[in-house]
Amino acid sequence: MTAATWDLLIGALLILMALSGTLFRSLPVSAAALYLAIGFVVGSGGLGLVHVELPLHAALIERVTESAVLVSLFAVGLRLQVHTRLSAWILPVMLATIGMLLTAALMTAAGLALHWSLPGALLLAAILAPTDPVLASDVQVRHENDADELRFGLTAEGGLNDGTAFPLVLLALGLMGAHALGEGAWRWVAVDVAWAVTGGLALGWTSGAAFTRLTLYLQTRRQQALGMESFLALGLIALTYGVALHAAVYGFLAVFVAGLSMREVQRTAVAEAKVEIDKRKPSEAPLPRQEAVVQADAANAITREVLGFAKELEKFVELGSMVVIGCLMRPAMFTGRNLLLAALLLVVARPVAVYLTTWGSRWTPGQRRLGAWFGIRGVGSIYYLAYASGHGGTGPEMDATANVVLVTVALSVLLHGASATPLMRLYRSARSRG
Repeated sequence: MTAATWDLLIGALLILMALSGTLFRSLPVSAAALYLAIGFVVGSGGLGLVHVELPLHAALIERVTESAVLVSLFAVGLRLQVHTRLSAWILPVMLATIGMLLTAALMTAAGLALHWSLPGALLLAAILAPTDPVLASDVQVRHENDADELRFGLTAEGGLNDGTAFPLVLLALGLMGAHALGEGAWRWVAVDVAWAVTGGLALGWTSGAAFTRLTLYLQTRRQQALGMESFLALGLIALTYGVALHAAVYGFLAVFVAGLSMREVQRTAVAEAKVEIDKRKPSEAPLPRQEAVVQADAANAITREVLGFAKELEKFVELGSMVVIGCLMRPAMFTGRNLLLAALLLVVARPVAVYLTTWGSRWTPGQRRLGAWFGIRGVGSIYYLAYASGHGGTGPEMDATANVVLVTVALSVLLHGASATPLMRLYRSARSRG
């Protein structure tokens, strides 16, 4: 395309994105679905104005989707509370581990039944196993004090399993000979599972807490870094992810936990301020504002500004990533076999995994049904697809895997995007009546 055509396309997309907040409230379609359709129209499957394909552009696709997932994971972490209801984390952790493994096992079996090799079937399952944090805004918590167990569970699950899916992807690549597993898979267990997961959790918590406390110190004691929260947020995401890559730990997990840690520092500062205020006797003369109160105000301001910036940035990365994914689509991908595998994931594997994982939990039958349905697949799966393509995943099975993943993402964007708003509206109405 010419520069003038690019200007027209980008300008129209940005205006559409700005209007999407109100435009799509009354329509049975999500903004992500429209971005996907636009990408399809301008891509090789449509007008052929933009040519993006795997594995030729695997590195570019990996970078675009990686950025989208990182921004979304950080924003998701900022929306959640850590210690307010620690028991509320049990179910999301189970969904992100046991539930994800059950989903992967069922999809591996489906791949084997359709004559995929074991490594190929496992890779397909690993790529499709995690739910997506980028496209799940309608079913996520609406604010940091949202106590709804379904919203909290789906939000936390999406934040966690984009990191916990990585070992399965690496295991599949290892079985293909593209990743070192070690004798008896010892390296995979020790490095790719134990070290990478625990290291990602520890790094994320440390970096988020250190960043927030340093920013509080600079703003309250030194009067520095005032009004620079947006740049600081980008710096925290990039720094945490860069350290994670160098330390061979999971950066997605680290960035998500960094957002959680930042929110926890803010919560602690507010709690300390309340204690200081409660200590003051009513008969005492007004005192200058205590340091704890100043810290709490600054912490509230930092998290509010950073979260607002992250939400705005989320819209940009969603737009860019969905257009790129749309450009990858081809009409020939929508075969009976690919549609069957996509349907097996969305209406069989995900519901079975959720129902088994939530058996005996505090979720109501209605919450379990919604949790089973809203296993949204999207940008995270495309990231893993591009990663596998750029790190040794080649051959006819890799091409077949790419087609299935793209078809699944397209169906998920259309079906979940169209159903999220009305179903969650009915859910909120039922909760308010109950």
